[in-house]
Amino acid sequence: MLKGVAASPGIEIGKAHVIKAQQININTKKISQDEVDNEIGKLDAAIAVSKEQLANIKAKAEKNIGADKAEIFGAHLMVLEDPVFLEEIQTKIKEELVTADNAVSQVVDNYVQIFSNMEDEYMKERAADIKDVGERIIKNVLGIVPDSLTFSEEVIIIAKDLTPSDTAQMDKDKVLAFATDMGGRTSHTAIMARSLEIPAVVGLVDATDKVQEGDTVIVDGNKGVVYINPEESILKEYEVLRDQYIQYRKKLKELKDLPAETIDKLRRVELAANIGTPRDVNGALENGAEGVGLYRTEFLYMDRDALPSEEEQFQAYKEVIEKMAPKAVIIRTLDIGGDKKLAYLEMPDEMNPFLGWRAIRMCLDRPQILKTQLRAILRASAYGNAKIMYPMISGLDEIRRANAILSEAKDELRQEGIPFDDNIEVGIMVEIPSTAVIADVLAKEVDFFSIGTNDLIQYTLAVDRMNEHISHLYEPLHPAILRLIKNVIDASHKAGKWTGMCGEMAGDIWATAILLGLGLDEFSMSATSIPQVKHIIRSLTYERAKQIAEEALSMDNPEDIRNMIKRELDGII
Repeated sequence: MLKGVAASPGIEIGKAHVIKAQQININTKKISQDEVDNEIGKLDAAIAVSKEQLANIKAKAEKNIGADKAEIFGAHLMVLEDPVFLEEIQTKIKEELVTADNAVSQVVDNYVQIFSNMEDEYMKERAADIKDVGERIIKNVLGIVPDSLTFSEEVIIIAKDLTPSDTAQMDKDKVLAFATDMGGRTSHTAIMARSLEIPAVVGLVDATDKVQEGDTVIVDGNKGVVYINPEESILKEYEVLRDQYIQYRKKLKELKDLPAETIDKLRRVELAANIGTPRDVNGALENGAEGVGLYRTEFLYMDRDALPSEEEQFQAYKEVIEKMAPKAVIIRTLDIGGDKKLAYLEMPDEMNPFLGWRAIRMCLDRPQILKTQLRAILRASAYGNAKIMYPMISGLDEIRRANAILSEAKDELRQEGIPFDDNIEVGIMVEIPSTAVIADVLAKEVDFFSIGTNDLIQYTLAVDRMNEHISHLYEPLHPAILRLIKNVIDASHKAGKWTGMCGEMAGDIWATAILLGLGLDEFSMSATSIPQVKHIIRSLTYERAKQIAEEALSMDNPEDIRNMIKRELDGII
């Protein structure tokens, strides 16, 4: 048995197809000045071939996984057309006299490192995209023909890692499950597996060494384990478990249009989706999202050489708001800076970027950036139900300064005769401990809170979850975290306001009952997590959820809390 990370739920049994990584040998030799034009010619030819390949992959992906998910390859094509990206590669060839493949490798590695180090999980996904595009260009420079991913029979894919292109080209009717050496729950392979609703275990380290082509394997995406050529008793046990899980998934699909309401009908909450682009809306609706609890706007500002115009932003916000109407769409203002830099903005190098000049801090120092975005959001609000949310708020002054800019934007639009929702709700992210502590004060100034647990946990526990030496200390069910969450919810309710949550904890099934019992009003998460969270809520009474929350708050050990929850949910999940 191999133990890894449970990346996508489900159980499958089948024959292994082992994908060995293609060897890419980068030519690190220096070239002469006379060879520069030849290398740039190779680069241009490789770019052209890559564009053709990606157009074909996009068409195939639309057929296999749907137009919304295939749109990722539209983003890949945009990378190939990005003048800044291409210029960086050409400059390296010309000035450093390196080969085309080496230049691509260096530029891509730099971008991958930048995105991989970002705190926002959604942003981390871009690292896989850029790496995928880079490898494609390099292979085409070197004349490496990609492996065929067409299968005549059902298989379980065993690979070191899988690129977006790999997963998009696979026939989902033939691929039963994934198992990879690399990756975590937020890796591209994991995300794609959840989108395709197939089991996946990642982070197995050496599965490609231990599994042979044609081996019978069991992939348990619920527990994060893989069995190789299992004994008959284990095989029979898992055949029963697989059938049970299939029935469970069918039950979840039946919940799509039902409310997230407790058995006793004493408590109903809203389940919303976190999105990053308009193309994410379809997936949200397919999974029964009752709104968008977090619309990350950073992608509008990235992969370009200038700030997006008000009109560009307006169109992007309007598209989502119209598609979701009358459901609410909470648009977070620009959360950039620190770990997420924009090449076209002068931003300082910082010793500790997570505690630095980012998000609302940067926007308040550059008010025109914020005002342009707020004008775009306000204009879009005329087409549905929009709300505004400020990130990285640490105190009262920041809210008041941001709202002053909002008032200016409203006044300008009134004078220009442009319609907008004058009563648009304005809330804040609660992701800094100071904000959670003084929630009673801040509740008087806002319409709602949304708890960003990713940062709140990191800042409260002083844990960099990307640091492998201490990542085990990153614990959502830590008593301190639960008490801060309770404080925020209680403060908002006392002030007649509501509290949502848009961090990963909102989609964590082991936290659902506690959060429900604490009185959380809105859970916003990855769209694919919605059905299971809804199932848990609809399987509990409100009174029992409150008892679970009280018991959790009385405990002093996260492991004990987690074990208690697992006992409570036994038979439910």
